[in-house]
Amino acid sequence: MHALLFSCPRTPVQAAIAIALALAGATLAYLPAQAHGQQAVASAAVPAAATTLPGDDFYDYVNGDWLRSTEIPADRSSWGSFAILANATNERIIALVDGLAAAPQVDASARQVSDFYRSWMDEAAIEAKGWAPIKPLLTKIDGIRDKAGLARALGKSLRADVDPLNSTNFYTENLFGLWVAQDLNDTTRNVAYLLQGGLGLPDRAFYQGDSTRMQGLRAGYQAHIAAMLKQAGYSDAPARAARVFALEQQIAASHASREDSADVAKGNNAWRAADFASKAPGLDWKAYFQAAGLGQQADFIVWHPTAMTGSAALVASVPLATWKDFLAFHAINHFSTTLPKAAADQRFAFYGSALSGTPQQSPRSKRALAATNAALSDAVGKLYVERYFPPESKARVQDMVTHIVAAFSRRIDQLDWMAPATKAQAQEKLKTLYVGVGYPERWASYAGLRVVRGDALGNVQRAEQFHYRQQLAKLGQSPDRKAWAMPAQLVNAVNLPLQNALNFPAAILQPPFFDPQASDAANYGGIGATIGHEISHSFDDQGAQFDAQGKLRDWWTPADLAHFQAASKQLVAQFAAYKPFPDLAVNGQLTLSENLADLAGVAVAHDAFSVTQQGKPVQAGADRDFFTGYGVSWRSKAREAAARQQILTDGHAPAQYRAATVRNLDAWYPAFDVQPGQQLYLAPEQRVRVW
Repeated sequence: MHALLFSCPRTPVQAAIAIALALAGATLAYLPAQAHGQQAVASAAVPAAATTLPGDDFYDYVNGDWLRSTEIPADRSSWGSFAILANATNERIIALVDGLAAAPQVDASARQVSDFYRSWMDEAAIEAKGWAPIKPLLTKIDGIRDKAGLARALGKSLRADVDPLNSTNFYTENLFGLWVAQDLNDTTRNVAYLLQGGLGLPDRAFYQGDSTRMQGLRAGYQAHIAAMLKQAGYSDAPARAARVFALEQQIAASHASREDSADVAKGNNAWRAADFASKAPGLDWKAYFQAAGLGQQADFIVWHPTAMTGSAALVASVPLATWKDFLAFHAINHFSTTLPKAAADQRFAFYGSALSGTPQQSPRSKRALAATNAALSDAVGKLYVERYFPPESKARVQDMVTHIVAAFSRRIDQLDWMAPATKAQAQEKLKTLYVGVGYPERWASYAGLRVVRGDALGNVQRAEQFHYRQQLAKLGQSPDRKAWAMPAQLVNAVNLPLQNALNFPAAILQPPFFDPQASDAANYGGIGATIGHEISHSFDDQGAQFDAQGKLRDWWTPADLAHFQAASKQLVAQFAAYKPFPDLAVNGQLTLSENLADLAGVAVAHDAFSVTQQGKPVQAGADRDFFTGYGVSWRSKAREAAARQQILTDGHAPAQYRAATVRNLDAWYPAFDVQPGQQLYLAPEQRVRVW
């Protein structure tokens, strides 16, 4: 799954997304905060005053005034077009949810939303209960007496919280992660994917890097583990924390790299249930699967075999007491936001301040909304769409989709390097592509979810279990090509290669990406490039491995694939030459999929825009408006800690380089009179051309 901006949420319970917090550390350019002033994002317009030549730094030319006059809010690690729009959307939704309490009559799902949100907001009740709500879970962990009991506890903790086709979401705090989706090799059924997990830091690199910053973060994380255990009443917390951290270092050592995790061929490992005992000895897999509700599952796809083998061996070799402390810490850490304030504050002190550089925690209303979105995403989305997404906007965007798909089809036909057989397969993908605009065709039901007013932690636990049961139920069903992976209230977009489908949530269909009052040029440069971006993911280095039915299948001729890979290497090299920091460059390979999509997206959107203008009066400066609309969409800045974390772990390049991809498009040069000698200038033969 390819998201336009950032990783999909850690848990698809959180497939709803902690919208208020989700943009931290994602796809953003690092710039130090300057003078205060948080302007709303307006529709794209050519900058009124720009001292930078667009050919030297297009990103600064378009966004420089904003960058130099805007301060990142204290409760954010980053700020920009996506974050500003998400923040405004959240404020609208908070007002809607607040109003439900006084509404004379609301339906059942709206009542669930209101009760969940108000329970999360009731700090006094949470404080009064103290640690009592989580004690039953900790008592169960303390009661584990042997390795069979450990296997059951690890199985009980399994959640459907990872997506291997989203290059920024390869792990979970639970020992393993589950993803239920269409089989890579059999399009008629869903299958259970198992993935690496067990880490409280963002990636294995954080356990292995030898820089001063990484060493400091590891020390800070170990102190965080100790602080959480101490708050929960555990004796000798520093020693326990040291053992838990050492265990996680061992787990991380068996993890695949992000680059390997992004390789679908390496992830496509079919294991029968009976294979686990011999291929990954050390864990009682029968007990594990039974406790996880997977006892009847005959086969799996194991995305990270080395992690299965390594972690299972650690179950056998590491003392039971250490594993119990590991489970206890991660339970406390995970549910800390619904525990007493001291626990929530400690979590923020590490993950917010130390890890991401955010000085101040978000207001509780935003955090409560994030939790509510995670638990009841469609119920919240339905409220939002009914109030804020007019049918006219949906119709206009659908019209743009039609034009952009047609433009992509024409581009495929005109490729001189692609064989007719490969072109036919590509065209079939376009013909069968499902494009969801605004919101899903069927809203999810939460009839089986019990939301109890005043039980904040219990509500979160039941919501996670409810979602997990929903995912397990999919194992007995055929894949649903039209199922949505993002909630309507999320400012983002996604390509789903197994479904050959795209989602464009209602919340991103607002300025600066889409504005019903703006020119076609600005809208095609904004949301049009976004649409093109997601379509092109169907044909990038990952998407091109899936056919029209979402089956993992090689449909390229060897010569076509060689040309595509050669062009891709050019883009890898182009981005690897960018250095946001003297000691840290962009990972051109890790960001390749998104860079390919950006390049193809803006190119095909420009084609579509040009076709829509045929027969109309010529608009002076239309191309400038188009490219400026694209540049404004990437307007963003981040604190250094968040920017560094993103470069190490995120499949998206920093924003200023994503905006600079226009240097590969011929039409950009005359639009801004870009000349040889300027920093972004590329000779025609050096411009990367793929689609």
